[in-house]
Order: sequence, then structure tokens, then C-alpha cells
Amino acid sequence: MKIFIPGGSGLVGLNLIAKLLESNPNWELTVVDKKSEAVNIAKLIFPSVKFIVEDLCLVKNQKWPKVALSSDACVMLQAEIGNKDKSMFYKNNIESTENILNVIQHNKGIRLIHVSSSVVNSISNDEYTRTKREQERLVLSKFKDQIVLRPTLMFGWFDRKHMGWLALFMKKMPIFPIPGNGNFIRQPLYVNDFCEIIKSCLEDKYISGTFNISGLEKITYSSLMKNLRNACGARCLLINIPIPVFSFLLKIWSFISKKPAFTNSQLMALIGGDEFEVINWPKIFKIKSTKISNALIETHQNKQYSKVIFPF
Repeated sequence: MKIFIPGGSGLVGLNLIAKLLESNPNWELTVVDKKSEAVNIAKLIFPSVKFIVEDLCLVKNQKWPKVALSSDACVMLQAEIGNKDKSMFYKNNIESTENILNVIQHNKGIRLIHVSSSVVNSISNDEYTRTKREQERLVLSKFKDQIVLRPTLMFGWFDRKHMGWLALFMKKMPIFPIPGNGNFIRQPLYVNDFCEIIKSCLEDKYISGTFNISGLEKITYSSLMKNLRNACGARCLLINIPIPVFSFLLKIWSFISKKPAFTNSQLMALIGGDEFEVINWPKIFKIKSTKISNALIETHQNKQYSKVIFPF
């Protein structure tokens, strides 16, 4: 099988490569991503995979359209998650998607798996949420028999944002701040489980439709951070900070950092109180789920991949 993976040098893409190479070493995987630093590291880890450094917002004189037209499946992963430049959300979530769909519509036999997000059902209304909703709408309106997966916040190997960044912060700093009382419900999803779902979708041609893929365990943010601290071997002290103060510190940080790993809009999403539908995805996709505590240990104590750090 030839698989085209746009945006494949991120968390899901890299874990998916590891999963597919392990189970189907003869499959041909081609990743297209504009993040050259991440791609250069990924090439060293996965030398059998073809990587193309190109911007999916460009079509003319690019190599990726030819790859897309000759592929059996497309796992659409490209997305802008956090950026101070708001125009990048439209560019990387909408414009790139329109280009990919316009190309693969000419490949009549291709199987499309679109990785959307649980935020399409969220009460949030930031740039990420709005553009992810529009991205999913485009996929549903322009492509038939597609598979749309809506995962909650994911964690796992090669995570340079979210919980991966938090783990690095924990190990470097003596104090780790928790916004408010920290009792916000989280439903984190182990990316390895999610990649098993994608693999099932690639192998089983009868799977189609839209699926809300939420973490099966509901856990408070404070408890999640305690589990993360234990798994990564950090010794920091967890302290609660009033939300207005936390928000103010994030604003200061956004002026200092060009690419802040945690923004005010993400803080608002954290404390917003979203709880997402839980379906029996282990049964639907015929896989086993991993407990959060075990998944965190696998993430941070795996001898092969846990020490690999990608640039933010």
C-alpha cells in the first residue's frame, strides 16, 4: 500500500510511521511537511520513509501532488495548533486542505482518513477551533466515503508540544504552576492507541464515517500532572496559581517567546469545562486501549524513542 501523509512530521505522524513500519514494513510511506528541522531528524529515525519538505499551500511546481495522485490512501494530519500569527491558522488548516482535496479528488481509488479534532464539538471559539471546524466541513462536503476521526488531546513519543513540553518544563524547573484548583476534567488520548485506530482504518476498507475518539479515562488536570511528573522522573513542586495571575504570566510569556507552547486561548479551553462523548472505540476498531498511567510510562521510559526530542 502507498500512503500519502501530509503534515506527517508531528506527534501523530511520527508515531503512525513507527506503528505502520512495525506491522507493515512493505508499505510505502511518503510524508510531506514544511518543517525541515523536524523532517531532518525524522529521516534519521525512519530511513525507509520518503520525506518531502514542501508547503502544502503550494501546488504548482511541487512534488507532493504527483505522490497524492499515485497513493492508495491519504492520512491528512496537517494542522496549525498554536501561533501568534492568526493568518497561519487559515493558511495551514484551510488553504492546505483545499489544495489536498482538489488534488486527490482526481485519484478515484484513494482512501481518505482525516484527523480532525474534538474541538469541533467544543464551547471554545478561538482561531484553532474555528478553522478546524471549517477544515472538517470541507472534507465532509468535498469527499465521499471518507473517515473523520476527532481525537481529544494526545500524548506520546515525539511530543514537542502539549504534554511533551510540560514534561521538559517539569524536569528543568523546581516549581510547576497549576492554574486555579486544577480540577478541570481532561480526557487525554494515548497517540499509540490512536495510531492503532488509523491502522485499522487503513486495513479495513469497510470502516467509514465520523468518530469521536476521546480518551476513555476522565482525569483532573492536577492528577494528570502528578502522573506525568512520576512518569518522567521530575522532582518539581506542583503549586496552584489563581487563574487571572496565570493568564497574566502567559501574556508576558507571549511577548518573550516567538512560539509559546501554551497560550491564553489554550488556557481558556482548559478551564472551559468541555467533556467529550466517549464511544467504545476499542470494540469498533478491534484494538486494546492503554491505561493513562501505563501510557505515560511507555512514553517517557521507552529505550528506543523516549529520548528523541524534536525542535518546538
